Amino acid sequence: HVQLVESGGGSVQAGGSLTLSCTAFEYPFSDNYFAWFRQAPGKEREGVAAISTRGRDTYVSFDLKGRFAISADNAENTMYLQLNNLKLDDTGVYYCVGSMGYWGQGTQVTVS
Repeated sequence: HVQLVESGGGSVQAGGSLTLSCTAFEYPFSDNYFAWFRQAPGKEREGVAAISTRGRDTYVSFDLKGRFAISADNAENTMYLQLNNLKLDDTGVYYCVGSMGYWGQGTQVTVS
C-alpha cells in the first residue's frame, strides 16, 4: 500500500547537522512533487521545503535557506532534507508529504 516513511531524526546539539530521509512505497515517485513540513511543540505545522522529482525544481523556506537543503534520488524513491547549523527553534517533528496527499508518520528532531 502507499506509504511514506521518514527516518534520520534524532537529538543533536545546536550547530550540528542531520539528514532526514523520506522513502516512498507504492508511490509514483519520479514524476511528482514532495515536501517537508515541521511542527514545533505548541505551534502549527509549517512548510519547510519542496521538490519536483521530475524537473528537480526545489524550494526552501526563505528563513531556512542557507541552512537546509532538499534533494531526491529517484532510483531510491527517496527524498532528503539536509539540516545544517541547527538551532533550538528547529526542534520539532518533521513530516514528508506527497502531492497525492499522503503523509509520513514524522521523525523527531531535537536540538539542545
